[in-house]
Amino acid sequence: MLFNGPMASAVLDGRKTVTRRVVSARSLKEIGYGVQLGECHELPADGKVHPNSAGYYADLCPYGQPGDLLWGRESFWQAGEWTSSYPEGDCDKWNGSRRIHYRADGEPPNEPNRHYPRGLRNGSYSAADPDRIWRARPSIHMPRWASRILLEITEVRIELLQHITISQICKEGLARSIYEFMPVTQAFDAFAELWNSTGGDWNANPWVWVVEFKRVEPCA
Repeated sequence: MLFNGPMASAVLDGRKTVTRRVVSARSLKEIGYGVQLGECHELPADGKVHPNSAGYYADLCPYGQPGDLLWGRESFWQAGEWTSSYPEGDCDKWNGSRRIHYRADGEPPNEPNRHYPRGLRNGSYSAADPDRIWRARPSIHMPRWASRILLEITEVRIELLQHITISQICKEGLARSIYEFMPVTQAFDAFAELWNSTGGDWNANPWVWVVEFKRVEPCA
């Protein structure tokens, strides 16, 4: 599961215990099939999910069910070097090491090495030998071994985005208490801004999967 830097930090310090993800067209189609077969009710326009269908919807959640484990991906820096694939061609290949630095923790150290004895400047960072540089990597490229976030799903449900409560906004990592929002409308403005910043559309009010979780320690 992908998290941006601030949200990864919120998960790690215990402020974020829930995430919302847009229900895909595929999942909506699966619900539609269930309606045709008489296995569930239609998703209501007013967002008031029929209690007899809530479990049916939740079973379709692609992120898992209560008790399932999720590992979080976040953007990071990876130490390594670019190498050319001569004589096969002149295409550069990234050879990354297992040394990483999480972007949520700030910039990586600028370490002198045999190639850059004085380090690098202007937003570039040299890495200690035997590596050469630090490369910024997006969260989607984080390998499993590099993840420091392991989560256990505690609850799954479906709801309209704008049906979020102030309490849930806090659990999304925006505050530790509802009293941090004065007036309370600031809470919804803050969450709408966060949602839009990730490429979502608050005003579209889509159906979302609400996935609640708790952090767990990986097995040794």
